[in-house]
Amino acid sequence: MSALTSAATPRPGAVLADLLPASSAARARVRDVALVAGGAALTGVAAQLSVPIPGSPVPVTGQTFAALLVGAGLGAGRGFLALALYAAAGMAGMPWFAEASAGVGMPSLGYVFGMMLAAAAVGALARRGGDRGALRTAGTMAVGMAVTYAIGVPYLAVSTGMSAGEAVAAGLVPFLVGDAVKAALAMGALPAAWKLAGRKS
Repeated sequence: MSALTSAATPRPGAVLADLLPASSAARARVRDVALVAGGAALTGVAAQLSVPIPGSPVPVTGQTFAALLVGAGLGAGRGFLALALYAAAGMAGMPWFAEASAGVGMPSLGYVFGMMLAAAAVGALARRGGDRGALRTAGTMAVGMAVTYAIGVPYLAVSTGMSAGEAVAAGLVPFLVGDAVKAALAMGALPAAWKLAGRKS
């Protein structure tokens, strides 16, 4: 079996990025660096799809959805590194956080930290088949979103002086409908990608 055929064959414990061929260890490292950089860039682009929420300093964006897809597609390690690169570059001044913002003073920065851990959690679940069926994908996305909020909402409360209830009202409740839509999109996209990979193997 050739390296190309082997890499393109879905197998237990694989994530979608593992299907990309790499004929040597050196090329695998280059592939992984490109995937990490690409995952960070995708998250930065998706963050610009932003809709302000009245009364909340946190807008609705495509950022979280992209971060969870990056985690599922790249796996825990590469997914975490992609979001860590995204966070580090944005904190250093690259204007690719939501609404073309950057720096360390934003009350929504906790969500970015949460997305780093969420990408790792989703990637770990994807390696266990958590993205290969609609219901499993929904559960995987729910875990990732819960991890994001578990970091983001307390950070919002501390950074703004909100009470816990106020932070939940401003930083969680307005996003639940959008999160359901994102989960539904993932339920279609990720299992479909695996089916397509199976047909091409």
